[in-house]
Amino acid sequence: MAPADPLPWHALHAAQARDAQARVPFHIADGARTLEVGSVARAHLPALARWTDELRLDAAGVTLRVDSTARERFFDACNRELRAQGLIVAWRDETYPVLAQATRELLATFERAASRFWGTITFGAHCNGYVADANGRPTHLWIARRSYTKPTDPGLLDNLIGGGVPHGQSPAEAVLREGWEEAGLLPAQMGGLATGSELRVARDIPEGFQLEWVSVYDLELPDTVVPANQDGEVAELMKMPVADALALAATDQMTVDAGLVTLDFALRHGLLPADTHGALEAALAPLRLGRAGPPTFNVFESSRQQC
Repeated sequence: MAPADPLPWHALHAAQARDAQARVPFHIADGARTLEVGSVARAHLPALARWTDELRLDAAGVTLRVDSTARERFFDACNRELRAQGLIVAWRDETYPVLAQATRELLATFERAASRFWGTITFGAHCNGYVADANGRPTHLWIARRSYTKPTDPGLLDNLIGGGVPHGQSPAEAVLREGWEEAGLLPAQMGGLATGSELRVARDIPEGFQLEWVSVYDLELPDTVVPANQDGEVAELMKMPVADALALAATDQMTVDAGLVTLDFALRHGLLPADTHGALEAALAPLRLGRAGPPTFNVFESSRQQC
């Protein structure tokens, strides 16, 4: 019989689960520089072989070598063809940045769904909604269940608020926007938004590769406030005792991103048993990049300061 997992928190392991040999680097040639921006699955290289003028495929990986003025035209045409082949899924009609990994400079923009195919950096923003006692200690967490029709992680548990950060928006601005869409909260009700950590996820997923910086926020809500979903992307919202919510967050019943975000919340608020707190703190530490940014913090300035 296999020994019990000393750190039974599913998201900790899943957030780093990847096969380093299954993907090759993706670069963009920028003048005299060649900048790494992501990665491409080896299995998908034949699908890119048709773009011989724009892409170089060799032992170093894949390199886009068109002029900067032509990058977005290339990505638009290429990504639509890859979508037609079923290699890019869950098209959103949302714009995401394409950033150099080392310098975080903006090189292009493209469709959100394409980021997983190309393995480029993305940004997410999540918020732990909670109720506290008179001493400020959290007693309940609001947990969402994702719609069963969502293209990714249908039916899994999630944080009260969570979503991707589009090009031109900061993580905190994304949380404020999603606060209404996912929980029916007005900006005035989110004035107490507090920053948590910024977490790094780097894992293989069915859509490709998720390389994401997730900004964590906390929001204490009065016991009288009952969040209500507005956009149809949440099947239900549940106010759970902290212990029950954490027990679920440790399992694969919650999305990987939300599991990490909930763990970060639990550690910062001292909600876990003493015999596991230290080990879980040490396990999460390598995934923490620093603090999430305040509402005026720019996502690209934030990312330049991170590793």
